[in-house]
Amino acid sequence: MWTRHHKQRNTGRLIVPVIASAFLAYFGYHAFHGAYGIEAKHRLEERVSILQAELDQLVAEREALETKLVLINDGSIERDMLDEQARRALDLVRDDEVVIYLDQ
Repeated sequence: MWTRHHKQRNTGRLIVPVIASAFLAYFGYHAFHGAYGIEAKHRLEERVSILQAELDQLVAEREALETKLVLINDGSIERDMLDEQARRALDLVRDDEVVIYLDQ
């Protein structure tokens, strides 16, 4: 009677770990680089800080405009302020004046 002895191969033992490590590598890569990954979170946090700074600047500008509006609308218009605003809006000066605009 003949019996066949087969040498056991190690490839059968490696199939499950290779597939598991491939899945882990795939999901690990997308957890870091994906649309909702760690890098995307950092980019969103940077954008939030930039937009928050822009919002703070716009709020300060709006408050400055509201204080000017209060000075005009309360019935006691300051003549110098009205003259300055009209000249700035119309770009008009008198012949004997020198106008220096300072950026705020």
